[in-house]
Amino acid sequence: MFSDRINTIFRSLKYRNYRLFFSGQSLSLIGTWMQRIALPWLVYHMTGSAFLLGVVSFAGQIPTFILSPFAGVLTDRFNRYKVLLLTQILSLVQASILAILALTGTIEIWHIVTLSILIGCINAFDVPSRHSFVIEMIEKKEDLGNAIALNSLMFNGARIIGPSIAGLMLATAGEGICFLLNAVSYIFVIASLFMMKLRPRELPRKKIHLLKELREGLVYTFGFAPIKHLILLLAVVSLMGSSYQVLMPVFAKEVLHGGSETFGFLMGAAGLGALLGAIFLASRESVLKLGRIIPAAAGLFGAGLIVLSFLKVFPVTLVLMVLIGVGLMLHTASSNTILQTITDDDKRGRVMSFYTMAIMGTAPFGSLLAGFLAKYIGAPYTILVGGLACVAGALIFFRKLPALKNIVRPVYVKMGIIPEVATGIQTASEPEAKQSEML
Repeated sequence: MFSDRINTIFRSLKYRNYRLFFSGQSLSLIGTWMQRIALPWLVYHMTGSAFLLGVVSFAGQIPTFILSPFAGVLTDRFNRYKVLLLTQILSLVQASILAILALTGTIEIWHIVTLSILIGCINAFDVPSRHSFVIEMIEKKEDLGNAIALNSLMFNGARIIGPSIAGLMLATAGEGICFLLNAVSYIFVIASLFMMKLRPRELPRKKIHLLKELREGLVYTFGFAPIKHLILLLAVVSLMGSSYQVLMPVFAKEVLHGGSETFGFLMGAAGLGALLGAIFLASRESVLKLGRIIPAAAGLFGAGLIVLSFLKVFPVTLVLMVLIGVGLMLHTASSNTILQTITDDDKRGRVMSFYTMAIMGTAPFGSLLAGFLAKYIGAPYTILVGGLACVAGALIFFRKLPALKNIVRPVYVKMGIIPEVATGIQTASEPEAKQSEML
């Protein structure tokens, strides 16, 4: 029984290409998280300026917001495998330059800002191409949801392991070693990409102007109600809710009266919750009824933030952070799965670029908004406002869910993505029964 459950959770690893991708990316993400921890530590060590910490963070995030729509067009125009390979090589170069500058003691703050902008530009192309590429590695579309869940599992596993290694390296060897190990980690994912054997994807022959393709993607994304409402809820949760992470150091110190270890435990608990959420999604055998999880998960996340804003007891807060991590992960990964499932393949890159904008592109603005509000009303009330916004968004989406089911059902039937859907439609005696098997 237990072995069957394990096989279900990791069933996408039966595909050779995805297995290579999973192994290489797992190592690379550990390196990525090491760099994410070491870089702000280095900035603060060099300057002692919280303002410059914000500048570096903003510099690394804003290119994603600006470039993602154009990156989506290029992802649809060109071979996604080659785009992904190029972004991994460029990421290797960026990490190597950072490591050399840090290890030689010649690094300056303008180097860090410039290299942060560079990695932000690379990520703008990397994220939509990586998300869009998953479907090309999975031979059976019914396993797509499992592969996306495993991606989340991989990301959050690295989110726990990477910072732990980074903490040890920072204490013993310095920031430069963290950057160097990140650069080395990219070798594994690049090697895994070279080892893949892929079926050639038919690329569109008619090339129109880039801005026209961008407009086409925009009209498709926000003209199709299910995609539009998924993207909008993601944007609300990211803008108003996910920025709670920016305030966690303040919350740990001012509210819980703890130190760096308190902050580390809080973020680790959120990471554990995200890992548990990813395992739950990976254990599901199909994407049926996945849409119901989206408003429930967004509501859980928002409600968790609301309760968090009133808590002052560390052990209870720690448990709550696990639930917050679960809610955020279930919402994000479930939305990703449905978007990938219902999107036309020739527009997948553009849709996933708007997904990237909703999650990563809104982050710098959410951080600025959180910092502004916290200055005037305090961190707890800022977290409360974010939680209320997430709950409101979840309720609006829940009210629209029946109508969205009606729209999505014929799309699933036409595409034949999930065999169980067709069977359910043929055997159900009532339209409501048919609809309930979908989102």
